[in-house]
Parts: sequence; C-alpha cells; structure tokens
Amino acid sequence: MRAPLALSIAAVALIACSDGDSASSPEPTPTQTASPTPTPTASTGGLPFNTAAVATFDSPWAMTFLPDQRMLVTQKAGQLLLVSADGRTKTPVGGIPSVDSAGQGGLMDVVLAPGFAQNKLVYFSASVAGSGGKGVVLWRGRLAESGSTARLENVTELFRATPFVSGDGHYSGRIAFAPDGQHLFFTNGERQKFDPAQDPKATLGKVLRLTLDGKPAGDPGLTAKGFHPAVWSYGHRNLLGLAFDPAGNLWEQEMGPKGGDEVNLVLPGRNYGYPIVSDGDHYDGRDIPDHKTRPEFEAPKVSWNPSISPGGLIVYTGDVFPQWKGDLFIGGLSSQALIRVDVNGTSATKGDQFPMGQRIREVEQGPDGAIWVLEDGSQGRLLKLTAK
Repeated sequence: MRAPLALSIAAVALIACSDGDSASSPEPTPTQTASPTPTPTASTGGLPFNTAAVATFDSPWAMTFLPDQRMLVTQKAGQLLLVSADGRTKTPVGGIPSVDSAGQGGLMDVVLAPGFAQNKLVYFSASVAGSGGKGVVLWRGRLAESGSTARLENVTELFRATPFVSGDGHYSGRIAFAPDGQHLFFTNGERQKFDPAQDPKATLGKVLRLTLDGKPAGDPGLTAKGFHPAVWSYGHRNLLGLAFDPAGNLWEQEMGPKGGDEVNLVLPGRNYGYPIVSDGDHYDGRDIPDHKTRPEFEAPKVSWNPSISPGGLIVYTGDVFPQWKGDLFIGGLSSQALIRVDVNGTSATKGDQFPMGQRIREVEQGPDGAIWVLEDGSQGRLLKLTAK
C-alpha cells in the first residue's frame, strides 16, 4: 500500500521462552484500585509518533473502548477493570468466572457486542480447568454500573473448546464480530499438541464461526465433510490476533514454532497447514517443511523468521495516521516492537518494525484514531501513540 518509513530498527531479542509468551508470569493481585496516572513521556529516537503513558496494569492481556471513551482491560489472573478515559480510575468489574491463569492461561480477550450502547453486552474469553484438562471458554455478560461499582450480570457460557487437554499453553481465545452483526469468530489454539490442528472433530487449532449466542455456524463445506460444525478454517497454531478490515476481509496472526510467525487472510474451508508445514522449525531442531513445498495448503501473506512473537492485532482505520489507513498493527512480545504490515486489498507485505523497548501484548485503536498499546508483565503500561 505504501512504502515503509526509513527507520533505523534496533536489533530485537530472539525468543526467551516458548513462543516468546510468558509461561511463568507472576500472578497478578486479585483486585486493583484507583491509582495515579503515570507521568506522560514523549518518545524520542526517531519514532514517527509520540507516546504517553496513561496507566499501569498487572499483566494486562486485552482492552476495548466503550462509547464514552472509557476502557475495559483484562488482567491475566482474572480481573476485568473499567478504566476512566484518562486512566486515573480503575474500577474492578464483578461477575467474572474463576479462570486458570497458569502458564499462558488467564482472562483473555474482551470485546463489546454489536449494539453495546443499547444492550450493554460484553463478550470475553478465558482459560479454565475442567474434565480432561484445560481449555478456552467464551462468555457473555451485561455490564451494569451502580454508583462507583460495576459488574457483569447474567454471565453465560456460550462456547468451550473441545477437547480439554493437559498443559498451559496456546489457548488463543481472540474474538471478532463479523460485519453482518449476526456472527462472531473465535480462535482456539492447538494447545501445543500439534495434531489437533488437523483433527476435524476438534476445535483446537481452528478459527471458529459462531452465532451471537455461541451456536456453531462454521463453513458448510467443512461441516459436510464431518468437521466440528463450528470450524471455519483449520491448520492453525496459536492465534493471538483477529480483525476484520473495512472490506470485510478477516485477518489473523499466529505464533509459529521456532520462527514462522504468520499473518493470514482467513478464508472459509481452507487448511493453513500446521503442523504439516510452517516457515519455522520445531524447538528441538527438527525441520518442518516450508509452506512453498506444499501448495495445497493456504500460505501466509507474511511470515517472520526469526520470530517476532506476535500479540494482538488491529486493522487501522483512523485519521491520526492517514498514511497507514488500512494497514495492520501487531504487538511484538519477544521482538519488543510494534509491527506494521502493509495491506493492499487481500495482499500484504512487511512494513515498519518500531522498537518499543518492552514486550507489547495488545494493540487497539482509540475512538479518536490514536493507537493504544498494552505492555506485557507485572508493570505493563498502557501507552497512547499520537502523531508528531
């Protein structure tokens, strides 16, 4: 779409632990109260935006904006916080089910329902323990406020990954609402088990399509072949970013193995190849054939080797950075970067990789078109990026 900015990019670290994700993060405290806003600081070093620190969180994972510019922010250990627009007030939101936050697990995505201004419905995901092991679950609740308190009422479990398996990694759990307003898409990671990504009966390693009430509404062609009726696409690994562009294209990013992180254009019924093919290799050094060796599998639009460890994804549609309208922005964990992917229709190429000096867990677009990012970890800052 546009040529990348000519920036000097600092060298980035290679993966420090599996997938660059935190498998042993310290557990956040169970509640969070109001706290002062960190002192805003303008960025230096040639970045094409200013950064201002708005608030600090304990292992934040995802965020979304309310119509009045307040935010909902999830924390890994299971807290949902209602945050004022200036970041100065954090109100714990009650009604969240118990989650299993070991390893890469925890309270994950949070997204407002279509029509939130009227219905106040909030969708969220988390990992839980249950029969057979652990898995990711999708819930819905109604945000209710009374004075200085807030809670989710009528919380309902809509969908849970199958099967539940052992382990604490690759839950995924990203949520995106379809442009038709009648469906949502939900990612289930392959849980570090490899083969479930190709198993037609499992939801693991898949992009799922559901009704707003959580009923399976997958690709009819796959359903006719005996797939789980929620499956929309398969052959995925750890899907940590999901977003529609204004043309209705669904973009997804996922962590590859040792290398091979991907951006995919998600198409119904397609097999994206994992673990049969990948542009990375197994952590023990065993080779995985590259995508180009098996053209029957859907290849990524962009891949990285060495890894960037992607976390969070948006399609930018604002006016603060008009030169990037329509492009993807991805948080980089091990790469400690904000990554731009240049999009032209259904094609994509690597753009800029902006060094941020911290692991970036989440990216979101604000109501005014600014880009907001959440740093990973126990003192993860919320940063607002604006044009210089």
